[in-house]
Amino acid sequence: MELNLTVTLKKEMSFSMLLSLEAIRYKNNKFEILNQLLLPQEFIYEDCSSVEQGFSAIKTMKVRGAPAIAISAALCLAIELKNLKSKLNLVETKKYIFEKLDYLCESRPTAVNLFKMADEMKSILQNELIHLENDIAGGESLKNLFIKKAEELLQIDISDNMSIGHFGAECFAKQSQVKILTHCNTGSLATAGYGTALGIIRTLHSQGKLEHAYACETRPYNQGARLTAFELVYEKISATLISDSMASFLMKEKGIHGVVVGADRVVANGDTANKIGTYQLAIAAKYHNIPFYVAAPSTSIDCNKKSGKEITIEERPKKELTHINNIQIAADGINVWNPSFDITPATLITGIVTELGVIPKNTIGEFDVSEFLEKKKKLSSLF
Repeated sequence: MELNLTVTLKKEMSFSMLLSLEAIRYKNNKFEILNQLLLPQEFIYEDCSSVEQGFSAIKTMKVRGAPAIAISAALCLAIELKNLKSKLNLVETKKYIFEKLDYLCESRPTAVNLFKMADEMKSILQNELIHLENDIAGGESLKNLFIKKAEELLQIDISDNMSIGHFGAECFAKQSQVKILTHCNTGSLATAGYGTALGIIRTLHSQGKLEHAYACETRPYNQGARLTAFELVYEKISATLISDSMASFLMKEKGIHGVVVGADRVVANGDTANKIGTYQLAIAAKYHNIPFYVAAPSTSIDCNKKSGKEITIEERPKKELTHINNIQIAADGINVWNPSFDITPATLITGIVTELGVIPKNTIGEFDVSEFLEKKKKLSSLF
């Protein structure tokens, strides 16, 4: 009887996976996140209808990936506002939303998308204040504006990711077939859908140009083994999983045409914070003369910081390194250093792929990220 039940549950899980592969579900006034800590063994969506639940999901990495973190933070607050029983006036509503956004920003410090989302939401609401009365009606209008803007983030992110996929694939236009190495997870599970670096791989696959994809396991949390491998199998993309320590030898032996990674924060000079292990991939790629691309939406770009030295690097609990699935693999008493991200210097990066195009280097081999974004902003204002 137990065997039959297990088989039934596995069939139901597989059927659910085939229906949809979403990190975020938002419909019918309900917000759920896919608990990525349980993948690939279990495929379970959990309710995330309050700020406390959202904060916990982000902090514990049930939901992860810079774009998905920002969107999840906005949507958990949107649902909380929808379910709010008390009626607040305009000033009270502003205070409520601003304080909740500040709290959510404390969940994880490195990914800039969360902070930019909070700042942009505050700016939008602040500009709306002058048009509203300080009464219940004004409070409701402000609340509804936040909810509307939060909901729009989903479609904007998917559209941006598809553009990143297009521009990223163009980087390999001269090759008829390519082998690509990627790191961590940057697909549908890290975004509202499609993905950034994995979106480029997906686009190359759809064009018939992807010969093979390679994914690093991405210790210590194994996002590559648990999540990227999961997505590649789901998409039926020809792919191979490797340990992080195999990457240099892979480049030498397998003829890799490009390394494509995501980003949690790109600063003004092009220095990039991404999942730990990215820096060493960039060094190895440089040695083997392999192009190294960073794929990130403009929401991951922070031009307020001049270089990677200014980026705060999150350090995660030591248990993530000493245990796997709550089973201890390291010796008792050993000290642990567990930074979640590293900084890849711009000198090691070939190009930064955004939804606006690929940020190139200038004639002296440097990125001017601010200038690129400003030019694109001026160009879009003409249409």
